[in-house]
Amino acid sequence: MVDTNAHTNAVHPRRKRHRNYVCRARFPLLTICLGLLISAACFAVCAIRTEAVPAASLEPAEPPAPSAPLPENAGRVSPDDWQLLLVNRWNPIPDGYTCELTQLKQGHAVDARAYPDLQAMLDACRAAGLEPLICSSYRTQAKQRELYENKIQRLMDEGYSYEHAVEEAGTVVAVPGTSEHQTGLALDIVDASYQHLDQAQEATPVQQWLMAHSWEYGFVLRYPTGKSETTGIIYEPWHYRYVGREAAREMTGLGLCLEEYVDRFSAQ
Repeated sequence: MVDTNAHTNAVHPRRKRHRNYVCRARFPLLTICLGLLISAACFAVCAIRTEAVPAASLEPAEPPAPSAPLPENAGRVSPDDWQLLLVNRWNPIPDGYTCELTQLKQGHAVDARAYPDLQAMLDACRAAGLEPLICSSYRTQAKQRELYENKIQRLMDEGYSYEHAVEEAGTVVAVPGTSEHQTGLALDIVDASYQHLDQAQEATPVQQWLMAHSWEYGFVLRYPTGKSETTGIIYEPWHYRYVGREAAREMTGLGLCLEEYVDRFSAQ
């Protein structure tokens, strides 16, 4: 079963500057000597601190770029590859699609084939001192329809016409039958310290960790920034999709969303 919980804090001290005009006026030589001693001490402290913190540890993690051009058959996508099932507004869930689910805590569920990697990813995130929280997972057709219709109604309450509300709602909540959540391969994961589904989620420690490491466990940020025209969905820095470890490594290294990856590597 997946467990989820954690918090972080940061303190930024300020340095005050002090001046002693009396000391400078009466004892100039003493002031100069003291200044030299203080400067030497500061230099020694800075040298020790620099040596104690390796420069490499201060650099952000880089995505896994391929070290050589991918072979022609790399990432070849087959229509039968369940991990790379493409579901979006132009590609609805296939008729008769089913999957075996593993039940998680808080009423959540995920495709049983993705569960081991999901558990490993969340365990590693917690081991880093963070608190990932699953806020949405597998959805039935009825649940997706409820969310979609509620979004339309909220937009209309804000003054949108019905037609405009339907158009706008589809970029935020997938039309029933076209949602990845209905495949059991997608999850919304947030930081327990900040559970709002908005762009500020990207700055949380949990999202920073997931964006850097989720590919190692076969997951990718499904709706990345700058890809909305291709995915049909707004940037969502909380929505992760299981695609398998090899595809996740390639997609991250090449900077491809699932639509681009499938288009590039589909079997001809």
